[in-house]
Amino acid sequence: MKNNQTTRTIILALLLLVSFTSMALVQGLPDPGPPPPPPPPGLPIDGGVFMGIVVAIAYGAKKTLFNKEK
Repeated sequence: MKNNQTTRTIILALLLLVSFTSMALVQGLPDPGPPPPPPPPGLPIDGGVFMGIVVAIAYGAKKTLFNKEK
């Protein structure tokens, strides 16, 4: 009989502990707030790549044409 009462007491204590812990966790959560905005779109690199190629061709042409004396 004492074993049965001890088991019931332990089960009741564990249930109370779990219920108080779960209520504390639910009440302690902060408000998530609004969702974050979407990331900005990627920047186009077409103009920069084209200008880089033009500058590289112009630089190469200058080096080739004006370094004939060596």
